[in-house]
Amino acid sequence: MGSNFGKLFSISTFGESHGGGVGVIIDGCPPRLDLDINEIQNELNRRRPGQSKITTPRQESDEIEILSGLLGTKTLGTPIAMLVRNKDHRPQDYSEIKKTFRPSHADATYQKKYGIQALSGGGRASARETIGRVAAGSVAKQLLSQSSNTEILAWVKRIHDIEAEIEASEVTFDEIEKNIVRCPDQETADLMIKRVEDVGKEGDSCGGVIECIVRNPPVGLGMPVFDKLEADLAKALMSLPATKGFEVGSGFGGTYLKGSEHNDPFLPSNSDQLKTATNNSGGIQGGITNGEDIVLRVGFKPTATIRKSQKTIDEDGQPTTLKATGRHDPCVLPRAVPMVEAMVALVLADHFLRQKAQCGDD
Repeated sequence: MGSNFGKLFSISTFGESHGGGVGVIIDGCPPRLDLDINEIQNELNRRRPGQSKITTPRQESDEIEILSGLLGTKTLGTPIAMLVRNKDHRPQDYSEIKKTFRPSHADATYQKKYGIQALSGGGRASARETIGRVAAGSVAKQLLSQSSNTEILAWVKRIHDIEAEIEASEVTFDEIEKNIVRCPDQETADLMIKRVEDVGKEGDSCGGVIECIVRNPPVGLGMPVFDKLEADLAKALMSLPATKGFEVGSGFGGTYLKGSEHNDPFLPSNSDQLKTATNNSGGIQGGITNGEDIVLRVGFKPTATIRKSQKTIDEDGQPTTLKATGRHDPCVLPRAVPMVEAMVALVLADHFLRQKAQCGDD
């Protein structure tokens, strides 16, 4: 059912939004990696519900349990199983959707495809599934940090029509985390928070854009043709709930430029690193990293489940109306920041191991 991702550093996620728990199994993590368990928990804390006034009020501590794959804090090289138990699950909140399809949600398509679906909170289509991704992404982050000093940072660049004008190369983790919307520009963040609150009071929702930068990526990650790094990044990020767009480097903006304006001239260098005067390529050329910062953006749609009355159909195809209850984010972006970082880390960790397997340490 499409719950596996990666080739060498691979993950399998499991669990439903309102079942007993959710989690992940990591296979292919190298042995003897010194794993910081607190860092995994910190990443889950950034993702968890109920963390601020602009997120879903569902209260979950999202405490991680590591069931296998470690000796103390060292990885064994065997599968790492991690579990988070659901505690504040309320299936009764979703009684109104048992026979009614929510517009733009996964209810109708899951039902048509499988003839059955988890009726509470979206099941596997819920963002709660991403707990496993974020936990595994933290392991991938630590692998990349310890092996190549790679840093992955994501932040909210735009919510609705409010956009932060900030240079990606200047963003820091502390600036991202200093406000509840995770926008490193405080003045813009204040406007974003008010917009999310206003939209939520109306029973509506809004979307936006998350930007991400990878600093110190290893040179040579990515494969020609079908496994280009940006292709795998696109698949990874577009697999996240509510995503609708992906771009890397200059993205769609680059289509307005001429080749002479868009090309990144190489600079003289005495090292194995490639240096370019500009970075319209976003750190990836020919599907392979050149060592410059990887810069990408992901578009998220407005949350599909809203409290406003909507026209829809029931399971028999008959017209009806739906006014959803339950607990939902009026805007998914603040909690999606660690999800984006996690998926980028998983792709890079997988390609890092593939590079070592094919080309060795050089």
